[in-house]
Parts: sequence; C-alpha cells; structure tokens
Amino acid sequence: FNDRGAVKGVATGEMGRGKDGEPKAAYEPGMELHAKYTVFAEGCRGHLGKQLIKQYALDHDASPQHYGIGLKELWRIDPALHQPGLVVHGAGWPLSEHGASGGAFLYHLEDCQVALGLIVDLNYDNPYLSPFDELQRFKTHSKIAPTLAGGERLSYGARAITKGGFNSLPKMSLPGAFIVGCDAGTLNFAKIKGTHTAMKSGMLAADTIMEVLLDGDPGGKDHTHYDSHLRSSWLYPELKAARNFGPALHKFGPYIGGAFNYIDQNWLRGKMPFTLKDHSRDHASLKESSEVSPIDYPKPDGVLTFDKNSSVYLTNTNHEEDQPVHLQLANSDIPLRTNLPKWAEPAQRYCPAGVYEIVGEEAEQRFQINAQNCIHCKTCDIKDPSQNITWVTPEGGGGPSYSAM
Repeated sequence: FNDRGAVKGVATGEMGRGKDGEPKAAYEPGMELHAKYTVFAEGCRGHLGKQLIKQYALDHDASPQHYGIGLKELWRIDPALHQPGLVVHGAGWPLSEHGASGGAFLYHLEDCQVALGLIVDLNYDNPYLSPFDELQRFKTHSKIAPTLAGGERLSYGARAITKGGFNSLPKMSLPGAFIVGCDAGTLNFAKIKGTHTAMKSGMLAADTIMEVLLDGDPGGKDHTHYDSHLRSSWLYPELKAARNFGPALHKFGPYIGGAFNYIDQNWLRGKMPFTLKDHSRDHASLKESSEVSPIDYPKPDGVLTFDKNSSVYLTNTNHEEDQPVHLQLANSDIPLRTNLPKWAEPAQRYCPAGVYEIVGEEAEQRFQINAQNCIHCKTCDIKDPSQNITWVTPEGGGGPSYSAM
C-alpha cells in the first residue's frame, strides 16, 4: 500500500525459510511488483482478496458470501459401459440423510473416461459430516456403482467454490486495484458455471484500466465507474437473474426451494418482483457436537471407495517440508480448547485431504497440521467455526498437480 492507503502492487513470496521461520542457506527474499493498478484474480477465497474485502469494507452492502466444496474423481471404465456424452446429475442423497444439501454429477468423457463428483454446500450443520466420505458414499448409488464396476480411479481433487452470487458480490473496485472472478464471487450458481463470468469481469477491469491510463491517469484511484461497465454488460443481468437461486434453497429446502427455482428460472427467467436474501454465515451454521449423533461412515473397500491418503496421492501434491506452515492459526489454543469440546474439532472431517488431526490421548492431545497434504481447497479457511485458520500461499511451486482433471 502507498502512503495514501491505495494498493501499489503485490509482493512475491519469500523462498528458503525453514519451519522455524529463519532463513536457510538458499534463502531468497520476495520482490515487490509495483503498478498503477493491480487486478486480483486468485479464485475462490483468495487470501489477498479476503484481506482487501475486509480492509476496505467492500462487502458492506452485500449479503454474506456463501461457499461449497466440490470433490471430483476421474475414472477409466469398461468400454462396454461407456456412453460418450451421457450426463447424469443428482441432488439429495447422500447429503440429505444428514440434513445437508448439494448436488452430484457423472459425465461420460472421451477414451472410456468418466468424471464424477459431489458439491457440498458449506452451510451444513452437522460437525461430524465429512464431504470426502459423502463422495465415497455417492459412488455406491445403484445408478453410479454399475458404471464404475471393473474401472480404475485415475485422479482425485477438491476445491471450494464461491456461490453467493449476485447478492453477495462485494464492491469490485478499490483504490489502486480491482477484484474479479471467483475472488469476488461472479459464479452463476444456478448454472454452476463461472469461467465465462470470471473472464468477463476481468475483461471489464482491463477495459476500465486502459480507458483511464490513456487519459493519463497516475494510478492509485478508486474507479467506481467499473460498476457502470459491469451493469451495462451481459454479466450483470445474468447474475441478477440467478440471485434468488441459492437463498431459496437455503430458506425453503430442496423441495419447496426447488419448486420456487423452477418457476423463477424456467417460467419467469429470473424476473421475480422481489429478492430473497440469506444473511446466515457458513462458518456459523454448525450445531454443537452434543446436539447431534456422530456419523459412522463405512470403511473404504479400496475398489469403489477409498481413504483420504490414497486419494491425496493421486493429486500429485508436493510441498517443501522445511518451510513455515501455510495454514496459519490465529490462536493455537482454539482447536483443543474451543473447537474440540464444542464441535468435536470438525477440521478433522471437513478437510478432504487429511490435513488436520487430533493426536494423542487426554492430557497428551495435540492438534496436528499435516500441511504437506494440503490440496489448496480453502475449505478450512471458510468452514472453521472459530474462523481461526487462514490459508496463505506456500513456497512457490507447492501444492497439487492435477492430471487430466
């Protein structure tokens, strides 16, 4: 930031610090990259975007942002079972058995491959729910398991998605910068499509920047007319037409909410004369563990269903082990002192990669972070009920390396 409080650029990460935070022999400091304007496009729950939204109160007039976690597997199946182009969508089971919501898919691709997955809304209230294990259960469905019979799992991955949509969009311009795409939340949740909307928001930012620089702009200003460009593009009416989709499901449930959305989206094309709002926060939705029963998930069979460790192996995740942990705790006492007695420390279950564990017994218990397992989904940053975990960028090059996903 400059002395006027405007964004003046970004700093690249340091390389070569050890776990203790001290420089190693190969230490390289980061570099500051200055610009008249910086566009932040980090994807869902970008850690810089998160800071900027808070610092500049960009979400002051918006509903709280809402998120889901998408989990996906890629399989090669028996050619006799392959139906190129077949699309299967599902809702309800298995999540509905535990009061959660979301949707599932199975797509037949080329070369006898299928992609399947589950999107879990992160407003679920049972602290014992495990999105990863719900994905494994989904594969046992009578319409899914036969397709995978005799097949081979090739890859696995998970990533949070920003799904609050129109009602949750923050102000996207700020002094010296713009926040675009899923960093701001431009996903059209009704269609579960966001690539085109993210690209358009970035193109509008580029147009705005070019326009002012050609007029000799010195930089560092808040160009609020970006909002005018947004409103005059096709992006604004598309997102506005889908504004009631998420709130209807959250308020009325899958049946009444689904019926409402069918009428709103198919009959009225998103032109209901009112707007539903959802003011709840995903991280605040959990009931205390004493109010619910633990979920006893079946053990994986290693053929159709799998454990987290073997799944993380397929993500080709790698981090330099001797570096500061990139999953930062604001207070290291909270996991055991607060989260464990109140919510049975849900990080052990909402993380789809086995990063968080409670190890030891009684007085010897400790909260262990297996940061090298992290597949950068950002779920912990979102769902932790104490908002105690912050995901930051690890040393350059670290993380998952998905193949054919």
